[in-house]
Amino acid sequence: MQEFVHPSVERYLAGLAPAEDPALAAVRERSARDGVPALSPDTARLLEVIAAAVRPGRIFEIGTGYGCSGLHLARALAPGGMLFTVERDAARAAVAREHFAQAGVADRVSVMVGEAVRLVHKVAGPFDLVVQDGSKDQYEPVLDRLVDLLRPRGVLVSDNILWQGDVIPGFRTEPAHTPESAAIMMRYSQRLAIDPRLVTVFLPVGDGVAVSVRRDEAAPR
Repeated sequence: MQEFVHPSVERYLAGLAPAEDPALAAVRERSARDGVPALSPDTARLLEVIAAAVRPGRIFEIGTGYGCSGLHLARALAPGGMLFTVERDAARAAVAREHFAQAGVADRVSVMVGEAVRLVHKVAGPFDLVVQDGSKDQYEPVLDRLVDLLRPRGVLVSDNILWQGDVIPGFRTEPAHTPESAAIMMRYSQRLAIDPRLVTVFLPVGDGVAVSVRRDEAAPR
């Protein structure tokens, strides 16, 4: 992955973070072995901190993978809470279910198989926390629906907004992705930045993370 933070700074900060527990480490190792995307450790830690602050009762995630981020999210749920997570690949979803069961959180997780553009209309809000880490070509089409699903002051976390630097002209000598996908991610971030329903911060963590909070229209600004 392209580095956006000086390597010495990254190493220093990584040294302050606790080691992942065996269950998470096993999921990350299997993901890497099978070439399945998983949140970087620093992004996963950020997600864990956000979830701990929100103390969510209901979470909606797009992009289950093998369940790396889902484990962080399920563990952060309030008592009786539920994580709904969408994975387009049935084989990956089956592996994720195994990991959730092994970690003892299967009763708190519903894995939905299919395309996010369809499944976002099959769930009912409000959600306290929404995590967007699915197929990049579906980021824009589902954004309005995701914001609608959020409760006031709910949080939307979007991963890969720097797209390995491809959204920054001249940052890379050899692009990692197509110009079309880079343009999609640029438009998505621009929409987050100007959306009047949201207040958003963009962070150079992992492959870039946007953290958006839905405004509470009843509260004075």
